[in-house]
Amino acid sequence: MYLFKLICFSTILLFSVNSLTAQLNPEGIFKSNIKAVRFHIYGDQLTLPVYKLNSGDRLELHFDDIEANVKNYYYTYQMCDYNWKPLLISPFDYIKGFTQQRISTYRFSSIAFTRYTHYQVILPEANTLPTKSGNYLLKVFLDGDTSKLVLSRKLLVLDTKSSVMAQFVQPFTPQLFNTHQRIKFSVNLEGLNAFDANQQIKVVILQNNRWDNAQGNVRPTFIRGNTLEYNNENEYSFAGGKEWRWLDLRSFSLQSERVERAEYSKTATKIFVKPDIDRSNQQYVYFRDFNGFYQVTTYESINPYWQGDFATVQFRYRTPNGLPYSDKDLYLIGQLTDYQFNQQTKLQFNAETGLYEGSQFLKQGYYSYGYLMVDKNNPSKKVEIDGNYWETENTYTILIYYKSFIDQADQLIGIGKIATRTDRPGINF
Repeated sequence: MYLFKLICFSTILLFSVNSLTAQLNPEGIFKSNIKAVRFHIYGDQLTLPVYKLNSGDRLELHFDDIEANVKNYYYTYQMCDYNWKPLLISPFDYIKGFTQQRISTYRFSSIAFTRYTHYQVILPEANTLPTKSGNYLLKVFLDGDTSKLVLSRKLLVLDTKSSVMAQFVQPFTPQLFNTHQRIKFSVNLEGLNAFDANQQIKVVILQNNRWDNAQGNVRPTFIRGNTLEYNNENEYSFAGGKEWRWLDLRSFSLQSERVERAEYSKTATKIFVKPDIDRSNQQYVYFRDFNGFYQVTTYESINPYWQGDFATVQFRYRTPNGLPYSDKDLYLIGQLTDYQFNQQTKLQFNAETGLYEGSQFLKQGYYSYGYLMVDKNNPSKKVEIDGNYWETENTYTILIYYKSFIDQADQLIGIGKIATRTDRPGINF
């Protein structure tokens, strides 16, 4: 009887762990009525949400509910390891105060044709504070019921105990020399007691704040006292890509250069973007862009968060020969799609027009975006359709994690940032 109970308990626990992992993997929008989710450092939409522990830092969370009524949305924090696997530890071990908090600030849309309710919260609130550094998932759910998950977003809580010195170099490998960017760097632990750096220190590098192509968990090349050096020719090399495409939707009535036409009704707007073309054979040109991010902003209203309108935006892509790619799917990528690869972000080939087509329901703002091909037979194989160039302007974020032998979670102890171009001259060849 005891053995039967033990097996049942183990089965229930295993099912719970698997369910949580699947549910929180890792961030996303889980209800179709939730739009325009923004989570960033206060006042700067083009940033990762990083909160320095025990500081006055503030973050902003915004989202819209197009069902346009008032709902009881709550949020909580879920602590994860460096690889975003949720940890099975009590929330009271890493949250000071209430483990759930209601989002009480909301406002109905005005001016906009699309009716929605805008919700926002400034984090962290005094009665719900993270107490440990590391990776967190900010989870928003309905009616205080965590099973009614609406959205989740990654949050980095930093407790600085290290410094990072980084440099961008061209790889020496002939196959990568003209197409990739390699990051070499050193980490100074500043007296932190790391007996076994290979086991206790983890490093993750993000390109343009993206998590879908992050690289990490590589051992240091050299260890000199409290300094770890990462300078392996075969590690931390990223495809350079090309500068991101752009779309100005700050006004729906004054159509920007990238808009072909718009259709207006009393309740909705539909915008057709000029067909994008293949740029792989074009000479590389540098211009300032948002590196895949977007801003919610308008020309014609005071506050774009509850006065900005929505439109169904039709994206189209023309292949070089007017034929679909064989054995490959084409996806729209960028912060506007959360870098998700699913049916909502996949473009369909229209044989009548000879174009790949897809639509997104977007709020007024300024967008950067791109396209990515995915092998149908091997989804892990992704190809930049515009080619890769080592000169491309990209930003890299280096995250340093530490876990002692008694820690339950990985601490985030350092963040380094580097841009491959610091001149930023405007347009440049």
